[in-house]
Amino acid sequence: MPSPQSRGALTLKEADMGVADLPLLNQIKGRLTWLDERQRVIAQNVANSDTPGYVARDLALPKDFSAAMSAGPVTLARTQAGHIAPPSPAARYAAVEAPDSETTLDGNAVVVEEQMLKMTESRMAYEAAIGFYQKSMTMLRMAARPPGR
Repeated sequence: MPSPQSRGALTLKEADMGVADLPLLNQIKGRLTWLDERQRVIAQNVANSDTPGYVARDLALPKDFSAAMSAGPVTLARTQAGHIAPPSPAARYAAVEAPDSETTLDGNAVVVEEQMLKMTESRMAYEAAIGFYQKSMTMLRMAARPPGR
C-alpha cells in the first residue's frame, strides 16, 4: 500500500502544522528574540558605563536561531490548576564578556559610543527581520488564496 506522502495526502503531523511551525518563521522568531535580548544586554552595558571594574558583555551569535529557541534551559511550571498555562519557553542566549576598545583606570571596559553602534546595528537588523517576516506572511496569504481572487 502506498504511503500517505506518495498519494499526496497529509499525515496527521502535517495537518496539525500551523503557520508558526514553519522553519522559516521559527528562524525569524529566533533572530528577533536574539536581537531583543542583545538590546537588553547593551542597555545593561550603558547603564554600567560608570561602574568600576564592569566589563561590557554581548551575546554570542548562534548558528541556528530555531535550534536556540527550542533549547531554552529555563521553563515555567504550572504548579496549581488555577494558574495560567506558561507560554512556550523563551530562548536563552549566553552573554559573554566582550570588552570594548578602551579600559578606564578604574577597570571599567565600556565605551558608550561603541555600545551605541551595537545598538544601531541591532535596531537595523531587527527592522530587516520584521520586513522579511512581513514579506513571508504576504507570500503565505497569497499562496492560501483561492485561484482567481
